[in-house]
Amino acid sequence: MATRQPKVPTALSRSAVEIFAANDHMNQLLIEHLDPSAWRAKAPGNVRSIAAIFTHMHNVRAKWVRLTAPHLKVPTQLNRTHCTPQQARAGLAESAARCVEMLAEALAGGANPRVESFRPDGWAEPWPAGVEMLCYMLSHEAHHRGQVCMLAHQLGFPLPDKVMSGIWNWKKIWKECGSSGGPGFQGSDS
Repeated sequence: MATRQPKVPTALSRSAVEIFAANDHMNQLLIEHLDPSAWRAKAPGNVRSIAAIFTHMHNVRAKWVRLTAPHLKVPTQLNRTHCTPQQARAGLAESAARCVEMLAEALAGGANPRVESFRPDGWAEPWPAGVEMLCYMLSHEAHHRGQVCMLAHQLGFPLPDKVMSGIWNWKKIWKECGSSGGPGFQGSDS
């Protein structure tokens, strides 16, 4: 599920856009290859379902956009108790597109940036817009991807090995997301 990537003026912006698009592609791969029975399966203890984890990821992205770049269209929240895998994939694609726009604007440079600071949460102090916001966003998502992989395995629905190793094939993922050369390579428009 590829999303259109905005034109961005700096190498840092371009890399941030490509990195976040690759990050979302990993989420999409997990949902696509997840056994449907695992979506709402209940693990022992007080643990979120896989459906709740993915809806949380989308809803947090929507919060980042609302707090950091309110001029962008804020994605609609997903309901963790009723969300289907297809709705989660569509919601994540939309929220990834808004996060990509937000990152492109935050890291584009110039005298009058549209995104000057990042608000990771409503109670948190804003940070100056910079690569740290990308790192925070990626860390949040990687944490939850790890939860999903572990939970699927614990519930008896392990993801296929090709998917588990595939989320580490960054060159392939970047190409599937429309980037020309993969990590560390700038396209011909540099």
